[in-house]
Amino acid sequence: MDELKVFDGGKSKFSHMTSAHPCFNEKAHFSTARIHLPVAPKCNIQCNFCNRKIDKCEHRPGVSGGIMKPQQAADRVDEALKEFNNLKVVGVAGPGESLANEETIESLRLVHERHPDLIKCIASNGLMLPEKVDELIKAGVSSVTVTINAYDPEVGAKIYQWVRYHNQTYRGVEGARILRDNQFKGVEMAAKAGLMVKVNTVLVPGVNSDQIEKIAKEAAARGAVLMNIIPMIPLYKFKDMTPPECKDLEEARAIAEKYLPQFRLCKQCRADACGVPGQEKSVSPAQRAASGEYYHA
Repeated sequence: MDELKVFDGGKSKFSHMTSAHPCFNEKAHFSTARIHLPVAPKCNIQCNFCNRKIDKCEHRPGVSGGIMKPQQAADRVDEALKEFNNLKVVGVAGPGESLANEETIESLRLVHERHPDLIKCIASNGLMLPEKVDELIKAGVSSVTVTINAYDPEVGAKIYQWVRYHNQTYRGVEGARILRDNQFKGVEMAAKAGLMVKVNTVLVPGVNSDQIEKIAKEAAARGAVLMNIIPMIPLYKFKDMTPPECKDLEEARAIAEKYLPQFRLCKQCRADACGVPGQEKSVSPAQRAASGEYYHA
C-alpha cells in the first residue's frame, strides 16, 4: 500500500459530535446515554476470537437478547428517549456485521426521520464500507467505527478464519488482504465524505502486537480521528489464549498515540446495550419475544 502523509486528526471539525458521543469523548462517556439496536445478526467474516450468540446475561460484543426488525428498532428508540433524557446516540453494533444486514440502513433511516437531532453511528469490520458510505450518509449516519486488527495480511490470516465477499469465501492471506484493503479504503472514503471515523483494534498478544503502529499510522493517514485498542476476550478458536494485561494495552496505546488520540474507557458493550456505558439496560424479555426473530451463532 502507498505511503500516505499522516492526517492531522481534524478533531475540531467534529467537536459538536465528539462532545456528546460517549465512545468518542471521555467526559461524555460518564454522562451521555446511547442505544445499540440489535438489527444485524449476519456477519461476513469469522474472527478467531468471536462467538456471536443470543444471550440475556453475557456482557460483551457479539451478544444480544434478540433480533429486532427495523420498525421495532425505531419504536425502541422512541421508548428509550422516554427512559433517558440524556440519550444522544443511536448505533448499530451487531450482534453480527452491521453492513452485512440491510436492516441496519433501514433502521437508522427510520430513526433519522423521527429524530434527526440524534447522532447515528455504526460499528463495522469495514469489508463493505467502501460500497455503503453514500447509503450511510443518506440514512443520517455521522460517525463510523471500523475494527481493524491487522495491517499485514499474513497476520490477518492468523486472526480471520474466512472472509465472505461478494458471494465468494476467501481464506488465509487472500481473505485478509481483501479485508485490509477495503477497511482502509472505507476509512478514507468515509472521512472524505464528512463522517467522523474511529478505529477499533482488538489486541491479541503474540499475534498482532507488532501491527498496532502500522494500523494507527495508516488509519490516521486515511482520515480517522480516534483509536480504541481493546483487549481480546478469549473465545472460539482463541479460547485458550491469554488476554492482554493492562500493561500490554498501555504499551500499545503509547505506540499508537504518536498517530492518533487514544480512547481508554471502552466497556466492550453488548449489541443491545442502552443507557450510559457501564450502566446498560439490555432488551427486555417482552421486547425479545416481540421481535419474532432470533439468531444463533
